Amino acid sequence: MLDIAVLGAGRIGRIHAGNIAAHAGVRLVGVAETDASAAAQLAALHGTRTLDVADAMRADAVLIASPTPTHADYIEQAAAAGRAVFCEKPIDLSAARVRTCLATAQRAGIVLMVGFNRRFDPHFAAVKQRLDAGEIGALELLTIINRDPSPPPLSYVANSGGLFRDMMIHDLDMARFLLDEEPVEVTAAASCLVDPAIGAAGDVDTALVTLRTASGRLCQISNSRRATYGYDQRIEAHGAGGLLRAGNVFPTTVDIANASGFRSDPVLPFFLERYAAAYRAELDAFVKAARGEAPARPNGEDGLRALLLADAAVEAARSGRTVQPAEA
Repeated sequence: MLDIAVLGAGRIGRIHAGNIAAHAGVRLVGVAETDASAAAQLAALHGTRTLDVADAMRADAVLIASPTPTHADYIEQAAAAGRAVFCEKPIDLSAARVRTCLATAQRAGIVLMVGFNRRFDPHFAAVKQRLDAGEIGALELLTIINRDPSPPPLSYVANSGGLFRDMMIHDLDMARFLLDEEPVEVTAAASCLVDPAIGAAGDVDTALVTLRTASGRLCQISNSRRATYGYDQRIEAHGAGGLLRAGNVFPTTVDIANASGFRSDPVLPFFLERYAAAYRAELDAFVKAARGEAPARPNGEDGLRALLLADAAVEAARSGRTVQPAEA
């Protein structure tokens, strides 16, 4: 039995804690959170206890779902204790700080997995498997669409690191995952079209990014903080021999037809519902890695590479130039 402590009792911490509590091969040994009330509520929900950070570091593994500024420090504390670590993205908003953290984890020889859960979505994972099997030949053009149903609170925007590092970083990781090559050029355009207050906070809410690999493969990523029809999550891979496409997921496949036309269910409302299966599969992968049964992927290097692409996208959107990602 693998004992896991959760650091963080916010929205994502609650998802992970529930999945750990329901997992047959692990035990949720406690929850650490600066908000004592939130920690107590989450611990009581799953029949466990509240912990301080020092107690959490005594578990076999720690799952870090706390605010981003704490991630690197907690990873380094876990490394000092020799614990396996799962950390939500990003490790930090500074690539330099990420490099320092990864060097510490590497010296300690710990397992470190980063939470890019979309790799584990059954639909997107099937696209990857079928690409690798050669069903459409050589990949030439990849399109990734990621649109939230509505913008986040301004208090979140102010501390998120911005759309490219907070929202699009998932898509940048997915691009690396599916392209199977490192992008070497990044171009970007961004606007504030959804909420002027987001622009006043120094961020954007609508963006397009194009990635180019050394072999010439192209990827276009479309992000928006608004989609009136629900949580829009689609991928299209075009290759020499055909097309692979993963569309949106609906609550049911039932359509109704009447004098007004055909109507189906709206798409799933947000990431909690859309990626529920991905979060469970992600935990399975971490448990195997922590037990030494499989490598940890995505790992710290994947986290750094996605952040470097996000940094390049920020600069490309600001300058209007094509930018090369910084070398890791």
